[in-house]
Formats: sequence, C-alpha cells, structure tokens
Amino acid sequence: MSAPSPSPERPAAGGTLAIIGAGGHASVVADAAKCSGRWERLVFYDDEPGASHPRGPWTIAGTIGDLLRTASRDIDVIVAIGENRRRHELLHEVSGAGFRLANVVHPDASVSCYATLGQGSVVFARAAINIAAAIGRGCIVNTGATVDHDCCLGEAVHVSPGANLAGNVIVGDGSWIGIGSCIREGIVVGRHAIVGAGAVVIRPVPDHAVVVGNPAHPIILR
Repeated sequence: MSAPSPSPERPAAGGTLAIIGAGGHASVVADAAKCSGRWERLVFYDDEPGASHPRGPWTIAGTIGDLLRTASRDIDVIVAIGENRRRHELLHEVSGAGFRLANVVHPDASVSCYATLGQGSVVFARAAINIAAAIGRGCIVNTGATVDHDCCLGEAVHVSPGANLAGNVIVGDGSWIGIGSCIREGIVVGRHAIVGAGAVVIRPVPDHAVVVGNPAHPIILR
C-alpha cells in the first residue's frame, strides 16, 4: 500500500473541473464541487452518455477519450466512478497523461488540518477525517462517514455513507467499507476486501475477503 501524497495546492476560484463519470456518484461529486465554490465550470466526460446522465444543470461534453486527447492540461480532473477497480485504473491513466488530480471536499465535511488527503479523493457532506489520518489517492469518504485518528487508507478505498472507522484502522488498496458498518480500533482490512453493510468488524479482514454480520465473519474469498 503506497503512502498518500499531500493534497495539491488549492486552485484559483473560477477554473474548470473535469468530472469523469456521469452517474449518481458523479452527480454527488459535482454537487460537492459546486458547494465548495472552488470551480466556476464543471464539465462531465463519460464513455456511455446514453446510459447515464448527470443530475442537475450539467451536460456531458464528451467521452473519456475526448478528455485525454483534447483537453487542456491546465484543468483539474476528478475520477467520479464508484467502482473501485475502474476508478483506480482511470486515476493512473489520467495522472499519467499529465492532468492535475483534484480533491473535492464538501464544505460541510470536517477534515483535520493534520490529516493527509491523497490526490483525486472526495469527501462528502458531514464526513469527518480526524488528526493524523492518511487518505490515499482516489478514495471516497462518503456522506456522514468517519475516519478517526491515525487511520490509513490505501488507494481507491470507498468508505460508504455512515460507516465508522475507529482510530488506527488500516484499509488496503481498493477495499469497500459498506454503508453503516463499523470497524474496531487497530483493525487491518486487507486489499480489495468488502465489509458488508452494517457489519461490525472486530477481527482482521484478509485480502479479497467479504465479511458480513455482527460480529463480522467471512462468507467468500473473491
């Protein structure tokens, strides 16, 4: 699990944010970006414009390929796709093409000034990230989720709405922490694991495991 890099400097207000994806999650990202006041213009790119469309007053400007081929490198980009593996792939593709990865933080979120937020991550309304937490690149800390002190999230982790991570929890790359779940202090969740909705995790979770229940127990290895 790679260490997250510090957040990029805040861009000047009035710039453009390119949003990759156009589904429900991307719309929430756009709403958070709009509420933050950091960007004047929001532009969507999606490879299936007929299958999804952004909620709100926005339209799709083109495909992801269009963005990579023609867009100025002087804009900010966020990969707003909920599926962890695909988001992780695009994160590296976009950064490798020379784009600047943005962080989108809703103004009603609480992020400690002593936490580290990796590039390309989003933090939604009423989420909390506490002191000395380290959030990897391309993570989602969803509505009302909490990541407490000294936690470490790898790349492309999704902490779902209302999930709670106690202090010193480690979550590996690409893992998904389900809605309303909670993880005891000091627990390690492996790479590409799934913690089911409402699970109570009191033991380590291996790589690729799916755990559910209270207390959480494995049901399958992916």
